[in-house]
Amino acid sequence: MKKLGFTLIELLVVISIIGVLVAVAVASYNSAQIKARDAARRAIIGNIQTAFEQYFAETGAYPTSGNESVAFEGGIPKDPKGSANPLTWNTTLSTSYCVCATLEAGVGNANSTTCNWSDTGTYYCATNKQ
Repeated sequence: MKKLGFTLIELLVVISIIGVLVAVAVASYNSAQIKARDAARRAIIGNIQTAFEQYFAETGAYPTSGNESVAFEGGIPKDPKGSANPLTWNTTLSTSYCVCATLEAGVGNANSTTCNWSDTGTYYCATNKQ
């Protein structure tokens, strides 16, 4: 009479393969989330830049850091990950501005939140067009 079933070795091999597949899937998922948040940060920076340029077109000056008269639909934009990586902007005498976000992965275009441009920076920044 023949016994039906799996041996302990066969079960361990299958469980190990499933474990490796799950580990790879989790790593890919986390990487995709980071890239998506960085893409959202770049889009937010572009939207802020557009709002600042519209404000300049209407008033002839850029808003100051504490000025909330720039209308952002839904309020002032927040970082996709929360308050750990706040979006920052600063202005100089209402004649220029620099708006930045800290990237989680990838290479930004600046190495500080003062628009200190660098091809290997960890910040993504935009400055005035005028």
